[in-house]
Amino acid sequence: MTRLHVVLPTRSAAAAELPAFVTDVRPARTDPAGRAAVAADLSGLAGALVPFDPGGQESLTAAAGVLRRTRHLRVVAEFHPGAATPVYAAKLSASLQRFSAGRLSWRLALDLNPAVARAHGDFLTGAERYARAAEFLTVAKGVWTGPFDFRGRFYEVVAGGFAPPLSAPPFPEVHLTGASPEALELSRRHADVHVFSPGDDLAALTRELPGLRYGMHVTSLDEAEEYAARGVTEFFLPAEDVYHLGEHAKERDLAG
Repeated sequence: MTRLHVVLPTRSAAAAELPAFVTDVRPARTDPAGRAAVAADLSGLAGALVPFDPGGQESLTAAAGVLRRTRHLRVVAEFHPGAATPVYAAKLSASLQRFSAGRLSWRLALDLNPAVARAHGDFLTGAERYARAAEFLTVAKGVWTGPFDFRGRFYEVVAGGFAPPLSAPPFPEVHLTGASPEALELSRRHADVHVFSPGDDLAALTRELPGLRYGMHVTSLDEAEEYAARGVTEFFLPAEDVYHLGEHAKERDLAG
């Protein structure tokens, strides 16, 4: 089944500057990500992506707000695995899954600009990022239903794990990206959805990743239909006009 996701904004417009003697008593601006997500939910779209944005809102926190405001929308939070331990990320996500009927998914941001990575305290490069991501996902999945012990290059857990009811919801779907050998191996081991980039050799790469669902960032429904004919089922589009997008997606059977 083809599913359409909107890419949510991660930054709010700056408040108007007022003279120092004026007290601003206006209500706080509505979060644009929440507004777009509600519109996507009402329009019958399948999901929404909160992208990793170094200068914007924290994606898991924003995803929690979006999940609270919607009823059906699946929400993909893209985050950098160096930002938290896998145990903490899993516990936070297990709580969100309980409160949202299992609608949270993960996307790991791995190939960061070196300056951005270092600004976040991460000095790993190249293949080491994927080795850490593999351990991150192994540990996060392991502690979900614990008890779990693990000793690796990057993480060590002794008698970790969650008990019911925290462990009852499903583990988040894992979305991964990339076309390098390390990225493909990580997806083979851990992904539910692999998201390609325009220009990737889909025929060759999908042969490398049998059994997964395939995703693509596109700019229009016409482009989505083109890739749907090539086996892609998950599409991520900008959320500028969600209602308009939803109506046309329903007409083309691309909503969800």
